[in-house]
Amino acid sequence: MDLSKIVAIGGKPGLYKVTGQGKNSVLVESLIDGKRIAAFTHDKMSSLEEISIFTTGEDRSLKEVFRNIHEVMGDELDFDAKKLSNEALSEKFEIAVPDYAAESVYPSDMKKVFSWYALLNQKKLLDFSPEAAPETEKTEKEVTNE
Repeated sequence: MDLSKIVAIGGKPGLYKVTGQGKNSVLVESLIDGKRIAAFTHDKMSSLEEISIFTTGEDRSLKEVFRNIHEVMGDELDFDAKKLSNEALSEKFEIAVPDYAAESVYPSDMKKVFSWYALLNQKKLLDFSPEAAPETEKTEKEVTNE
């Protein structure tokens, strides 16, 4: 599961897949409707690979959070995060991330995490199979000329 090419753009709904790069912009395609737009340097873009959730211990990467959601709640979420009350949303999030920092993770953050999970899962961009586990660093072979 490679989240480095999936970005969230501040002020725009949904998630976007990076498709190319222009001189002063990044070309992205909406995962919701497939429309392609240019995101400029002044747009606040965040790669999902770089986003983490505050916990009472070490911060947890979004990839780990998605894996926890998958293990606890399965492929399909049985609720719409946008329609839940803040209390119900917190209960669901605590099931997925039991050690999240309640004072730092807001309901709006929880809604984003659940809606992103649902969207990525719907588009088949999440792969939790053992084969999709991150590869260990590849070592370079030394070539010696004799």
